[in-house]
Amino acid sequence: MKIYTRDGDDGTTGLYFGGRVEKSSDPIEVNGAVDEAQAALGWARSLSEPESRLNELLITIERDLWVLMAEVATLPANRHKLTADKSLVTGEMITRLESEIDALSSEIRMPKEFVVPGENQLSAALDVARTVIRRAERIAVGYPLEGSLVVGYLNRLSDLAWTMARWAEGPHHRTARVH
Repeated sequence: MKIYTRDGDDGTTGLYFGGRVEKSSDPIEVNGAVDEAQAALGWARSLSEPESRLNELLITIERDLWVLMAEVATLPANRHKLTADKSLVTGEMITRLESEIDALSSEIRMPKEFVVPGENQLSAALDVARTVIRRAERIAVGYPLEGSLVVGYLNRLSDLAWTMARWAEGPHHRTARVH
């Protein structure tokens, strides 16, 4: 199978459930930024320990971002075809992020001043991912999807990326674990 189709040579790209839009259109700008965020999270995951808590969390988030991108890449007329947790962001997905933020936050000492990124490679990669997620969120705000939770998901995800970065800074930044 060839990777190229030549369909996009005219400056358009296909959407989920059909239709084509300009590659510079709002949904494609949102998805481009989310794609970058997913790659940045993948980079961070490559720096985490295999099968670790953080690695598993990042895999879940990367899969969530496929769901989010499917929703964004659907024409408003086709939104009724979206499926919760498969192509439509749900409130439960956001709640899951909040639970992870709360769990990790309970294990770290919250900084009392601005954070200087770069404590280690993993925390630095997570901080890069956080900034890309924030950019995706800013772009998504400009492309409102009626009834969508995309912006809320990205907002919470950037908070989680910040929290994961602080957690990844290591045990000397963590509190005693509460069981």
